[in-house]
Amino acid sequence: MKFFKNFRFVAAMLIVGAAVGSGLAIAQTPAFFRIGTGGTAGTYYPIGGLIANAISGSGDKGVSGLVATAVSSNGSVANINAIQGGALESGFSQSDVAYWAHSGTGLYEGKGKVEDLRLIATLYPETIHLVARKGAEIKSVADLKGKRVSLDEPGSGTIVDARIVLGAYGLTEKDIKAEYLKPGPAGDRLRDGALDAYFFVGGYPTGAISELATSSGISLVPLTGPEADKLLADNSFFAKDTVPAGTYKDVGETPTISVAAQWVTSAKQPDDLVYNITKVMWNDATRAALDAGHAKGKLITLKNATTGLGIPLHPGAERFYKEAGVLK
Repeated sequence: MKFFKNFRFVAAMLIVGAAVGSGLAIAQTPAFFRIGTGGTAGTYYPIGGLIANAISGSGDKGVSGLVATAVSSNGSVANINAIQGGALESGFSQSDVAYWAHSGTGLYEGKGKVEDLRLIATLYPETIHLVARKGAEIKSVADLKGKRVSLDEPGSGTIVDARIVLGAYGLTEKDIKAEYLKPGPAGDRLRDGALDAYFFVGGYPTGAISELATSSGISLVPLTGPEADKLLADNSFFAKDTVPAGTYKDVGETPTISVAAQWVTSAKQPDDLVYNITKVMWNDATRAALDAGHAKGKLITLKNATTGLGIPLHPGAERFYKEAGVLK
């Protein structure tokens, strides 16, 4: 027991020493920088792991003295709430949820503004997947009426967008047999025939959906037509998107819509810390890790980092982007 106490003490001193060596003030720099992600079966979690590994300081890489970790969570809303409450230093969010939180509108109507919410980077498009069981005869959103449909867990961004999509096609939760499951359990129930369809918002290909398509077969329901056009016109944070043919086994090209995945933090995080994190995020080593680590990694680019902002950039991140020439 004494050995482990001493080990923890020595480890803590090494972290402190590294932070001092980096020139970052200990009082201003957390030893640990948590990134709230999503469920382990989605896209947020593996991308968060890649970024956390890239920015953690070890040897000649990362931010000296910083230990970053990817934390599984219920998704966008849960991450923003945790950042606001101080339980997370940063997290991933859908661009629509971040906008609503900062402006106190939409999902956050009547709940007050999360005025300290700041952006580190826009990452990649998040595609709205409406996954249906083969043989369920679901060709459009309107066909969900009377079906067993999972909207994802409360606190996720997916459930918010699922309700918007249902509404655009004239449906509410009362018109379906709604369930509230994460993609993994929803996929299990779909495979077993206990569920007809489920919503998931995330970058493609998603591991859980790929596995389901291979093991039992799926169909993707297109989000098209005048209903989708009106939805896009009414909600500027949505954009047209397409899941290419072959992304999932035996599934053809599927038109749909998307939001953006964003990495957000609090204005309370020190400017120098966020500057250094942002700088490392876009160096050659991180670029290589993202390209090799996940199919969505290639879409995470410096060029797109300041697009579709919706909320203010953190001053530390803004400073880097101006130096890099992607912001005037």
